[in-house]
Amino acid sequence: MDSFGIGAMPDAVKWGDEGSNTLEAIRFLPEFDCPNLTSLGLFNIDGVSGGVVNPKASYAKMAEASMGKDTTIGHWEIAGLISDKPLPTFPNGFSDDIISEFENKVGRKTLCNKPYSGTEVIKDYGREHIETGALIVYTSADSVFQIAAHEDVVPLDELYRCCEVAREILNKYGVGRVIARPFSGDYPFVRTANRHDYSLVPPAKTMLNLISESGQEVVAVGKINDIFAGSGVTQSYRTKGNNEGLDITIKLADNSFEGLCFVNLVDFDSAYGHRNDAKGYANAATEFDKKLGEFMTRLKKDDVVIITADHGCDPSTPSTDHSREYTPMLIFGDGIKNGVNLGVCSTFADISATVLSYLGVPQNGTAGKSFLSDILK
Repeated sequence: MDSFGIGAMPDAVKWGDEGSNTLEAIRFLPEFDCPNLTSLGLFNIDGVSGGVVNPKASYAKMAEASMGKDTTIGHWEIAGLISDKPLPTFPNGFSDDIISEFENKVGRKTLCNKPYSGTEVIKDYGREHIETGALIVYTSADSVFQIAAHEDVVPLDELYRCCEVAREILNKYGVGRVIARPFSGDYPFVRTANRHDYSLVPPAKTMLNLISESGQEVVAVGKINDIFAGSGVTQSYRTKGNNEGLDITIKLADNSFEGLCFVNLVDFDSAYGHRNDAKGYANAATEFDKKLGEFMTRLKKDDVVIITADHGCDPSTPSTDHSREYTPMLIFGDGIKNGVNLGVCSTFADISATVLSYLGVPQNGTAGKSFLSDILK
């Protein structure tokens, strides 16, 4: 559940996120109705009030050990790779050298080149873009180089080519992601679902590599393939939102394969967290919970499910950026004990260690400590 934080970490003040709590921002809204998450033990997690008796999952509160609060670093840590340094950000925009090289290689000029809201930037620069054909380049508090273009002015294939050029240029600077942000229609314009992320390749092996190298499957749903730049992925399903991702995941539950299915549900973050839409976020949680109920009926005897997040994005704060928060971890399946409180895990990487242990794959230097022995029946 991309950005589903459950409360500020002790160092949140260093990130400007003191007091952030994504779950608290939505849980009491009328749009929030999550009986399945509740019964699994979401509210039994340390520091979260309102738990149930005899939760159906085991659970933990996950602390991020990496120096960051972005999608890339969060997912890498879930996969066993802790980042000691944050990825570079560009609060004043990208240097003239970067922009000049990009313009020369793609054959187009650029507009904006500053931190901006993705919905506001197309309002403010969209018409000039249509008149000139120049690409709208902008960033955020994250390590991202985002390129917005109207689909009638810059066809998707051309926009994606420009992103690939930017990705190659920015590798040497360690920029986390290049993101294609197509939009359509008339002013004030709307972003389409044809977003595409081009991520930095992880600097070391993750659980995805180790699992696929063992001969097992790594099935990526949503942004996962993009986040890991395809490294270690054996099968990928791109999605245009939570519901499509959940429908694909439900269908995959009927398939017979051994390995990992890694799913990212991006709407929590991109459609609601970043837009400070608490009601929309709460409703997305409710929709997820309904689909979760259907998914749970499809599980086979040996299936194990983990629900977690990569950072926070509190929709109730003035900030529209990610927030430095603890994340939830719910783990369940026929072979998993109910109601084991694992307390606070010191790194998201404990998830990776546990997954590898369950699949019989050596950790091979990846971070984290498995909690599998504490929860196996």
